[in-house]
Amino acid sequence: MTAQQFHGPVTRPTAAQRLRQAANLLNGSTAAGVAVALLAQTRLRRGPRGLLLAGGYRWRLPHARAFALGNVVLYRGPAPDLLSMPALLGHEEKHCTQYAWCLGLPFLPLYFAAAGWSVLRTGNPGTANPFERRAGLAAGGYPARKGPS
Repeated sequence: MTAQQFHGPVTRPTAAQRLRQAANLLNGSTAAGVAVALLAQTRLRRGPRGLLLAGGYRWRLPHARAFALGNVVLYRGPAPDLLSMPALLGHEEKHCTQYAWCLGLPFLPLYFAAAGWSVLRTGNPGTANPFERRAGLAAGGYPARKGPS
């Protein structure tokens, strides 16, 4: 597979995407993502919009089919398959931006607290989780909230 086939058309990241990439490099969250990708023996490749894609993730946790650490998106299947799911990739990309806004790894305890709150309220870690709601519940595979907010 050539780089052109894997990456698709070569496009330059936008200023906002470059800013997110720099923020996540400086705050250490992308380094953490690369470390997890290497420890999990994934295939790490450049992706679109300044993202790094780590395909073949096989660790048991987290249970999600894809998740982000900084600008690294870890995926249980081959990375090219993730490129064919723009909604899921876009969902994970929004989490990458959330890492930048939360100044890196502080995102994780904030996310887990929000997931716990969501489980208490709805029985699902994503449905009432503001991070998942802003990233798009359906794109992340989460059910929409039922009943009053």
